[in-house]
Order: sequence, then C-alpha cells, then structure tokens
Amino acid sequence: MSTAVIISAHHMDVCLRQRLSPSTLEVLDESAQHAGHAGANSSGAGTHFRVRIASPFFTGKSRVARHRLVYDALQEFMAAGVHALAIETLD
Repeated sequence: MSTAVIISAHHMDVCLRQRLSPSTLEVLDESAQHAGHAGANSSGAGTHFRVRIASPFFTGKSRVARHRLVYDALQEFMAAGVHALAIETLD
C-alpha cells in the first residue's frame, strides 16, 4: 500500500529537516504567483516553491552539488507534481 505524498511547504520543510539537518531553512509556496503559467494547477497551491537553506552537508560542496542534495531530498515531491523549485543555498 503506497502513501500519497502531500505537497505543501510544511511537508517539504519536515523532509528537508530530517534529511539535511539545516541550520537555516525557509520553504515558501509561491504557486499563487504563477497562476495561469505552465505547471500551475487550479487550486493555486503546491506547484511552485522556493527553498532557502543552509546545511552542514553543504560544506565543501559546489553550488550544483548543494542543489542536487536538495533535489534528491525532495524527489518524492517532484515526482508527485511540483513543477518548479527555486533553491537558494546559504553558507
């Protein structure tokens, strides 16, 4: 039996905290700002997100490697319908 993924800023926040132990984390649902754009849905939620994150896992890693860690941590959300993810990694 599979569990449906709930796409929300809160659930993404919980996932990132569990997987990357961030010292700073902000997950914003910017979906309403993209209504009518490609990938937007009729509910106005759950398609476009912004993540600002600092994590000890980023130490010594390139920007691309940091972004890959975030994408990997959120893969289940991407597969469930997140259309856009803007990532800002912090030192």
